[in-house]
Amino acid sequence: MRANFESSILGRCREGDFGIHFQMDMLEQHGLKGVYFVDPMPALVYGPKIIDEIVQPIVRRGHEVQLHIHTEWLNFARFNPVGRLTGRNIGDFPLAAQKKLIALARDILVGAGAPKPTAFRAGNFGANDDTLRALAALGFAFDSSFNGAYLGRGCAISLDAANLGVRVHHGVAEVPVSGLRDRASRFRPAQLCAMSEEEMRDALDHAAASGAVQFSAFSHSFELLSRDRRVPNRLAISRMEALCRAVADDPRVTSGGIASLPAPPARPVRIHVPAPRPFRTLRRVIEQGYGHLAHEVRYVRDVVAVTVNSSRWGKIASGILLVLA
Repeated sequence: MRANFESSILGRCREGDFGIHFQMDMLEQHGLKGVYFVDPMPALVYGPKIIDEIVQPIVRRGHEVQLHIHTEWLNFARFNPVGRLTGRNIGDFPLAAQKKLIALARDILVGAGAPKPTAFRAGNFGANDDTLRALAALGFAFDSSFNGAYLGRGCAISLDAANLGVRVHHGVAEVPVSGLRDRASRFRPAQLCAMSEEEMRDALDHAAASGAVQFSAFSHSFELLSRDRRVPNRLAISRMEALCRAVADDPRVTSGGIASLPAPPARPVRIHVPAPRPFRTLRRVIEQGYGHLAHEVRYVRDVVAVTVNSSRWGKIASGILLVLA
């Protein structure tokens, strides 16, 4: 358990920690406030102390804690609050079960020292309209589970992906993940490992110029590490620093939490998704390719090695290669 906590939450590798504390350091260096969607469900497996260790440093440093749920944890839980029901996403559950799971997760989060959450984000962005109904019934004001890149791949909220504006849906204000189109029909979310610095700046500029009340970029606590989590991913770190600098330097943009967002007006402004720019996309593809070569060679090599060594034909091929060598 401890090793997983250090890798997944602290982002620990041989060069230091690049997880939530490092990310808070970077935000604070630029005068920014972060929103941390914390998943309390591991408490059903490891006990509540592990959630305390995540929540309390965030609260002490003045950043915002909101609710996140990965229902995959129910497969390992010592106690399942919804009986035998399991599912990869919160949206896989009926409405009554969703309400019970969200209420339980909220109570664990508050018990760990977080203020009562007012916003929610589903793990894997796997929410549906019943999720929003459950949130409204439980008194949540905001949801941020709508991600155009995940529509049809877990996200089943019935909203128009071509509109990035905040609007009320089934009783809660939906705060969609921001982004742009990198091809004519493909949405690219504002995520550190998905967007180049150029794309992130362009998406932020478009949101500000369009009169959006929010720009919602996201990352994970382990995203500044290589995929095998052995070394820091310098490309991702430079992207986060560039985003922080862009927000801090833009007089049109202020940093704040979801809890401080104004309620959407009765007729909210429609925020169109920025159009694709082929050369911008090509530059990111080249940059990503270089980043994978620089940080992921060991990961690819290890995957190939495991595949070869775990396959009967792979072992035979490996034996032939050894003989030839």
